Amino acid sequence: MTDLHPFIAGLPKAELHVHHVGSASPRIVAELAARHPDSVVPSDPEALADYFTFTDFGHFIEVYLSVVDLIRTPEDVRLLTFEIARDMARQNIRYAELTITPFSSVRRGIPEQAFMEAIEDARKAAEAELGTVLRWCFDIPGEAGLDAAAETTRLALDLRPEGLISFGLGGPEIGVERPQFKPYFDRAIAAGLHSAPHAGETTGPGTIWDALNHLGAERVGHGTSATQDPELLAYLAEHRIALEVCPTSNIATRAVTSLDLHPIKEMADAGVLVTINSDDPPMFGTDLNNEYLVAARLLGLDEQGTADLAKNAVQASFLDAPGKAKLAAEIDTYTAGYLSE
Repeated sequence: MTDLHPFIAGLPKAELHVHHVGSASPRIVAELAARHPDSVVPSDPEALADYFTFTDFGHFIEVYLSVVDLIRTPEDVRLLTFEIARDMARQNIRYAELTITPFSSVRRGIPEQAFMEAIEDARKAAEAELGTVLRWCFDIPGEAGLDAAAETTRLALDLRPEGLISFGLGGPEIGVERPQFKPYFDRAIAAGLHSAPHAGETTGPGTIWDALNHLGAERVGHGTSATQDPELLAYLAEHRIALEVCPTSNIATRAVTSLDLHPIKEMADAGVLVTINSDDPPMFGTDLNNEYLVAARLLGLDEQGTADLAKNAVQASFLDAPGKAKLAAEIDTYTAGYLSE
């Protein structure tokens, strides 16, 4: 079988499901932990590997929130955001929609306006210096309830930063019903934001239906359980509602028991628009290039097939039409050049 490593490494890519704090590399986390020695997070990068070994989804959330607690100042926010973009640029990620949970940072004492200025300063610097375009999805931490939903909506709409394009819902799914968040998604959508909630990661397909019917989902984060409902798969395919698939994440959080049992092929075979994403890459010991290698193996893809998969993310993105056309053309040009060598 062809070694796709070099092809994927150079392939221009877009990423649609990747979390802000969850993208903090061990180097960044260690630096933040050293700044805040009262944290339970180890400042030794080697110790972080053990710390980032999860027993289940609940344990993952616990560890994730401990890293969130390291982001305490606007300077922390700016450092994190720009360094994420640097890691993305190394992988030839040209465009990324980064999921940010402003409620968590503001609640921990970062002034809300300073938070917005920090992410925007990092975004503009990343585009100018690294060539990586960042956009924001502000998400509600579902475990924090309706107060968090109201506050996230206020932050998104009243302080709307230039890079904000979508509205999401993350955190645990079990016991956090999607329909209760409808009024907040309605307001965000009315204000022109796109809807991209998590659903069907650790719960059944009913959660995905709720995201579609109550939250106006234009894309679905994870959607792992969609294959349990043939009618849902057909609906997603017909309406071109993309799934943001994160293979390694699903194994790390025990949403799927093994890669060989991952439902990605069933999704693709049903005609669903599948996109490949890394979710919380350093926490799961992966990156987007590795996720493409995993997906290509599971789907049996060659270089052209992998390039087409990369174009799915462009198509499903919330980029404007000229931006989509430009990035898709860049993928085609790269692929044609690579295959002609």
